[in-house]
Amino acid sequence: MNTALKIAAFATGLTTAFGAAYGVGHATGSAPAPRPGSAAATAQGTADLAPGPAADRLPGGLQISERGYTLSLENPFVSAGAPVDLRLRVLGADGRPVTDYLPAHEKELHLMVAPRDLSTFQHLHPVRAADGTWSTPAALPAAGEYRVLADFTPAGSTEGLTLGADLHAAGDLRPAPLPETGRTVTVDGYTVTLGGEFTPGRPARLTLTVTKDGRPVTDLQPYLGAYGHLVVLRAGDLAQLHVHPDTTAPGPDITFTGTAPSPGDYRFFLDFRHQDTVRTAAFTVPAAPTTATAPPAPATAPAGHHH
Repeated sequence: MNTALKIAAFATGLTTAFGAAYGVGHATGSAPAPRPGSAAATAQGTADLAPGPAADRLPGGLQISERGYTLSLENPFVSAGAPVDLRLRVLGADGRPVTDYLPAHEKELHLMVAPRDLSTFQHLHPVRAADGTWSTPAALPAAGEYRVLADFTPAGSTEGLTLGADLHAAGDLRPAPLPETGRTVTVDGYTVTLGGEFTPGRPARLTLTVTKDGRPVTDLQPYLGAYGHLVVLRAGDLAQLHVHPDTTAPGPDITFTGTAPSPGDYRFFLDFRHQDTVRTAAFTVPAAPTTATAPPAPATAPAGHHH
């Protein structure tokens, strides 16, 4: 897929997170969720947080070290504007680079890169050297603070995890507010419409419908073992919750189940593949708690009357 999406493409055209499988909810369906890293998980996709009013752990990517593993960037200080070669390692509890992983969604490690203002997003698949060093080219179009999120499952683990580290890009910093996208965006001639309510503490069924020239797209191609990938990042701290679809049809609808962990604004990044090209549709989605209806005020007695 293309490694950088400009603000204009996002505003006219969504890293996912929405932790260990692009998201906030388990895939739904008649069959039980497959074991992470298994062939079934690769084909169907699983989520790292169970939907529900409360989660017993933090969203992914908020910590640089977790469960004995640490994300180490070789050079966290770079210059914006030109492509950079990102190099990183995952260190185990013994301080040595991890060299054995379980593939998930056809890759041993998924890497997301986004600036703090969430104006761009990249979903990358670095190459691992024998010594455990991962490397990939990345585009940093603007100066600022970036978050690098590594999603992986170490061999021997029963579940994956997402670690995050800061990447500092020097240059002329011009931060921008989140774009207001509404529920429909366009990218490369495709129109993507988001349906469903994203409410804190409540499982939500989210449907993204893909059309082109006013016609439903019904021949989406698999990408990383699924017909679509959704990454959701929370504005403010870039907590990542990324989900995979719980549908098996090749469009036009791609559905996900997820729960917002808190009120606030989120960026949805949907990757979908059609005609051998992967495109990303970007949404800004507010998650606001539902407001209970206030009880009717008690009747007021007419003036001069007392009860």
